[in-house]
Amino acid sequence: MALSRRQFFTLAGTGMTGALLLAPLQAVYQKQASATLPYGSLKPDPNGILDLPAGFSYTRLSETGQLMTDGYPVPGGHDGMAAFAGNNGTTILVRNHELDAIAPTLVRAPHDKRYDARGRGGTTTLVMDANHRLISHFGSLAGTDRNCAGGATPWGSWLSCEESVERGDQKHGYVFEVPSRATQFVDPIPLRAMGRFRREAVAVDARGDIYMTEDREDGLLYRFVPTEPGHLRAGGVLYALKLVDMPQAITRSGFPLQQPMAVEWVQINVPDPDSDSVRVEGFNKGAAQFARGEGMINGNGEIYFCCTSGGRTGEGQIWRYLSARSTLELYLEPENASVLDNPDNIVMAPNGDLFVCEDGDGTDSIIGITPTGSLYPFAKNALNTAEFAGVCFSPDGQTMFVNIQTPGMTLAIWGPWSR
Repeated sequence: MALSRRQFFTLAGTGMTGALLLAPLQAVYQKQASATLPYGSLKPDPNGILDLPAGFSYTRLSETGQLMTDGYPVPGGHDGMAAFAGNNGTTILVRNHELDAIAPTLVRAPHDKRYDARGRGGTTTLVMDANHRLISHFGSLAGTDRNCAGGATPWGSWLSCEESVERGDQKHGYVFEVPSRATQFVDPIPLRAMGRFRREAVAVDARGDIYMTEDREDGLLYRFVPTEPGHLRAGGVLYALKLVDMPQAITRSGFPLQQPMAVEWVQINVPDPDSDSVRVEGFNKGAAQFARGEGMINGNGEIYFCCTSGGRTGEGQIWRYLSARSTLELYLEPENASVLDNPDNIVMAPNGDLFVCEDGDGTDSIIGITPTGSLYPFAKNALNTAEFAGVCFSPDGQTMFVNIQTPGMTLAIWGPWSR
């Protein structure tokens, strides 16, 4: 039974959770997964911005073109983001701006704080009070290129990643670290030992090792083992994931769901090449290829990451790496854009559900995934067809933050999460 996107949200809107909705989802996901709606059906937003379940509210923060506290305008291309605890009950957001050389806006900064005079991307930092009111927002990294995703560290910084290996006045394709407590532009220092490639997202495990996705159709999954955990400028060693029993695996399709596969890591000897060759070296050593690795999160000691164009139909996959067992498994492969359309940024909620931002054609949504594999719509972009990005939770777990990438808008969402 084919289930169109309109049918899916229509059924979700009625709150139907029985056999009518269960049967199609079982066919799609090849597992027993009840399509319950833990927060209820979506309600149309009278302001035409964000459809949410009843009881949930949102506010708009730091939109493109507004004047920031430092006197510069808010850039466009709102993308990856993380939330940190600030002083006196405040929440700090560090937000990426995926802007390249031809973008209509840029992260403006003093010349001596720009990594590359031609780079238009970077990060901005937002500080909010406990009532979701914006206290200040200002630039924190500038002169980089296509800062798409990244990840938070346990030591309180944001790792901003360049999804580009283009050359301007400088080489690009690096990670830049932005402390969450920074109150002005940081010195833009590329972490070259972590590799030069079209990096998307990062996740940090309990040891301080850093996992990274690569947004290419033949991208790899990387692991950086720092010489000094928590001090990335001290260097370290870069590795790529290899399936023990399947060297040079092409993981786009043909893998069973939730079947653990043994993993080993091959060392990358030239992490900072002049050409875009890191993934070539890794694959030649047996590393597995992943179809456009994007969002990534460490949830309860498990690393989840999305492959936006993976799957037999190209609608996306979600993989899970268990570092304690050194195994990898395909967690979800919907093969149906009406249910999950090209998953991108991902976060784990305090209750253990995953929330995934769609980056597909047409209207995009935030989709929830329960620990048992049940999927449900949580929010829908009622404004336009731009993607959601940067989904994250406040340190107390009571507020979700997310971006609409274009025209560039950060949203704070709160409500009855315990429901």
